[in-house]
Amino acid sequence: MTKTVAVILSGCGVYDGSEIHETSAVFVHLSRDGAQYVAFAPNIDQMHVVDHVKGQPSEEKRNVLTESARIARGNIKDLKDLKVSEFDALIIPGGFGVAKNLSSWAVKGKDCSVIKPIEETIKGFHAAKKPIGLCCISPVLAAKILPGCEVTVGSDTECENLFHRWPYAKTAGDIKELGCKHVNKQVNEVHIDVKNKLVTTSAFMCNSPIHEIFDGIGEMVKAVLKLS
Repeated sequence: MTKTVAVILSGCGVYDGSEIHETSAVFVHLSRDGAQYVAFAPNIDQMHVVDHVKGQPSEEKRNVLTESARIARGNIKDLKDLKVSEFDALIIPGGFGVAKNLSSWAVKGKDCSVIKPIEETIKGFHAAKKPIGLCCISPVLAAKILPGCEVTVGSDTECENLFHRWPYAKTAGDIKELGCKHVNKQVNEVHIDVKNKLVTTSAFMCNSPIHEIFDGIGEMVKAVLKLS
């Protein structure tokens, strides 16, 4: 029986939306593994718009749903129309949009809030005992919403062999402070919280070649589908 997965996006572009390579990897692996997917995004304004050449905020205003439609090739729905009963699993790719548009993690860290539609969706899939896949920064959403859950964002130590392989390692410490368990994993690995049916992988939390990130997301997708 074909599995159907809801994929929630947070914009278009690493610094203010969904990470495009991660999102594409999710779509490719779902397709390759024989699953169908439907993309969703909240119909809200972005926190801000970042010029991806300069790496600086601009004066533009953009909408999360409209921008997410770029990655989904226009085939996307408003998050308010997502019904948990119609899907076997949920996946949320990373990118700063998760920390800026789906939550306020980028500004407030572990003291952040998560927007209500995202909180309700994650709680809905969790209550229905349907698996949730999260990569890059998106595991912090589970850390805020599912007390005591287990996740990985890669490593809790920044330096490895004198190379800043894990530039966001402090995120692991914030997750621990929220009362959740962080499990160190390499970029091509996943952590599976069996009790909560939660699958996480680090993706671009690691300075790693893109093919390794692609492979890690593939492992996440496989694990999510296996649990569904």
